[in-house]
Amino acid sequence: MKQALMAGALVAALVLPAALSAQTAGTSLGSVTLNKKVMADGQPLAPGTYQVRLTGDIPKPAAGQSPDAERYVEFVRGGKVVGREVATLVAGAEVGPIAKGDRPPASGGSKVEMLKGNVYLRVWINRGGTHYFIHLPVTA
Repeated sequence: MKQALMAGALVAALVLPAALSAQTAGTSLGSVTLNKKVMADGQPLAPGTYQVRLTGDIPKPAAGQSPDAERYVEFVRGGKVVGREVATLVAGAEVGPIAKGDRPPASGGSKVEMLKGNVYLRVWINRGGTHYFIHLPVTA
């Protein structure tokens, strides 16, 4: 069991940075449609369709966290950046425990889901085998 965990950690350490190197600031992750009003980094986002793209900004990692574990993404509408939020990045090989039985979006696809309790809207984007999870608090 311990060897399997170590092997998984090694794969994640090698795969995730390689996947990120191909996805630089300004890379479009795709289009998502939000069906609820949410907050992104303290700014309201109205329901509608947005382009999501990577920025060059990387949040300061928590103790013990990989520096490649999170990236800021922008929500773009009508050619204008209208919000941004932190996305958690997970390599495709490591997404199983997070998915908990949910079918991940196809490569190049996305899912927008209300989480239990109707407090957060989860945007899940699969781009090039890297999964981006963005959690947006729902507002009234």
